[in-house]
Amino acid sequence: MKSGRMEAFSDGVLAIIITIMVLEMKPPEVIDKASIQQLIPTIISYMLSFVYVGIYWNNHHHLVQKLKFIKGPILWSNLHWLFWMSLIPFSTG
Repeated sequence: MKSGRMEAFSDGVLAIIITIMVLEMKPPEVIDKASIQQLIPTIISYMLSFVYVGIYWNNHHHLVQKLKFIKGPILWSNLHWLFWMSLIPFSTG
């Protein structure tokens, strides 16, 4: 199998991970200084998690570009990596 399918699948999973992270952020009911200040830890947590996922996505992209063909062990390793990445929204929340 060529590497494009695995890369596309991984990109989709990472996009869903980022979407879940942002959906965990709830907007304040009232817009005032106090409610915005309460959101700061959530925003910082989201930003750090987004950068973390982005770094892994970038490294994954560069790694997959070096591959010509994909075999079973690489697919399983990629799924293992995606499993642990999918826990990021839980830890971010």
